[in-house]
Amino acid sequence: MALSMKIQASSLIAGQRRVRPMTGRRAVVIKAALELKAPPYALDALEPHMSKQTLEFHWGKHHRAYVDNMNKQIAGTPLDGKSLEEVVLASWNGGSPTPVFNNAAQVWNHTFFWESMKPNGGGAPTGKLAEAIARDFGSFDKFKEEFKAAGLTQFGSGWAWLNADNSGKLSLSKTPNAVTPVVEGKTPILTVDVWEHAYYIDVQNRRPDYLTTFIEKLINWDVVAERYAAAQK
Repeated sequence: MALSMKIQASSLIAGQRRVRPMTGRRAVVIKAALELKAPPYALDALEPHMSKQTLEFHWGKHHRAYVDNMNKQIAGTPLDGKSLEEVVLASWNGGSPTPVFNNAAQVWNHTFFWESMKPNGGGAPTGKLAEAIARDFGSFDKFKEEFKAAGLTQFGSGWAWLNADNSGKLSLSKTPNAVTPVVEGKTPILTVDVWEHAYYIDVQNRRPDYLTTFIEKLINWDVVAERYAAAQK
């Protein structure tokens, strides 16, 4: 499956731009460094549920470092000028990741994470996504319980994910460190970061509290529903 995952992943971070050709000339692809993309809200917009200080450190330092390190690693290599998705897939190397993978995948994961949240988020999904959650988990409450458990039981650093296949069936997974479900052939539609730097400033080591807040107050169900619909196209 292409890393675009049918969820407009190419919009996450642009790795190259295409210049419109003049009549009779081919398009020219200009190499450009992959750039740090800002969350789709102000850094204080998730307060009081996620602090501005957390966003300043998590996005402004950790996420930025992944972007900077990746660009240094790929400069002058065959990956230079590729899209972020292409870099992630190539550096996964069929399950034998190259050193580039951790940084590239973390860039992708973090952008996906920021876009999974919104101010005044939480609540419950509606429409076809709500129906699918009830069908595949028994109820929305059961989904919340199992999604939280996935985050809690991911030992050490990593991610918990809600995935959808092209028939609309939902499933949960968890991955260590930088691994994304995409390289496992899955299509994620929601994620929560369970690296300690995601929550330590706000709640110290209380990962259960962080996960409850994420589920109840931060999830952008509109975006998740859009990703769910796109996964089936």
